[in-house]
Amino acid sequence: MSNFDEKSGVVPCLTPWGLWYQTVDEVVVEINVPEGTRSKAVKANFGITSLSVSVANINIQGTLYDKVIPDECLWSLEDRKLVRLVLVKSHRHAENCWKSLLKGQYEADPMTFDRMEKKLTLQRFQYQHPGFDFSNADISGNYSGGGPKFDAD
Repeated sequence: MSNFDEKSGVVPCLTPWGLWYQTVDEVVVEINVPEGTRSKAVKANFGITSLSVSVANINIQGTLYDKVIPDECLWSLEDRKLVRLVLVKSHRHAENCWKSLLKGQYEADPMTFDRMEKKLTLQRFQYQHPGFDFSNADISGNYSGGGPKFDAD
């Protein structure tokens, strides 16, 4: 997790098996598994537009919301009770807030999605202006289609 995320927190999208959240660079998936799960029980395949994960009685598979870089994606088993996937977005630093993890599955509700867009906008500002700290900033605007709308008045 980047320094920005440590200060500002994450905006999670809750799912039946855990949660997912995103930064401008990555999508992180956290899967709660039975305590004592071993790494050999985890099967994960990353494609440019697809994801397939099988562990315990949990199967997550489908077409990703957007493209990733498969060779840079990874998974880890933490404390034998949490599987964490890190999916590296192929369109880094772009205005590409994912509405769902997979197309048609695990979609963020409108309020969560709005919070995700605001957080990613602030994170992009942080990248563009590294001397400033936007981690506790608030932003307002009409978020639909990738970011705030500014009036020229």
